[in-house]
Amino acid sequence: MASQIARRLVILGAPGSGKSTIATRIVKAYGMPYIVAGDLLRQNIKQQSEESRTMKEYINKGLLIPDDLILKFLVDELEKNREQGFLLEGYPRTLNQAEMLYRQMKVDHVIAIHVPADEIINRLKDRWFHLSSGRVYNLLWRPPKEAGKDDITGEPLAQREDDKPAVIRHRLNAYNKNINPIIQFYKQLGILQDFHGRESDKIWPEVKNYLDHILKEPMNQKVAV
Repeated sequence: MASQIARRLVILGAPGSGKSTIATRIVKAYGMPYIVAGDLLRQNIKQQSEESRTMKEYINKGLLIPDDLILKFLVDELEKNREQGFLLEGYPRTLNQAEMLYRQMKVDHVIAIHVPADEIINRLKDRWFHLSSGRVYNLLWRPPKEAGKDDITGEPLAQREDDKPAVIRHRLNAYNKNINPIIQFYKQLGILQDFHGRESDKIWPEVKNYLDHILKEPMNQKVAV
């Protein structure tokens, strides 16, 4: 671990950008808790609390869960790791969420991963799944032993509808529309660092150099409150 100084970090990146790969390496290198908003939401919905029942009602009706409800259970989890620091992935997704989060708990640094759209489309269009187990294959760098079949069960693989090129482009357009105001918000606060590239293995050393530097600096009291 490079440093014992706690930092509260957020990582941003489009679907297929390798954001989770970079996040996993950060957690391994620096030993900080890793909080994935989507996983936390799914766990919360399984509970028999009043909040979880309310969330289920919204989902069953095909409605978006209100920002204040999502933030409440998310901040409860972040508070548990306030002193240790944490890496948050999958949130915020809108400018309103970013502003609400910052009012509740100010993060110290935001890492934004930028990968060209054509690279993301190439990555995702060749991705296939064994749906019952969740095993993932990629025709370019991790193909199945037998075309179209799962290595273990021999059952047929499937491609998710949202991994088809036209759908990916639509998802990326929607992501960019939402993320650009978030990027500007964090830039104005002076806590955002951009990283550009096509390969996670080339982006990661730059991220690590940045984190090695900031994790050794004294806490900026204006930002980390």
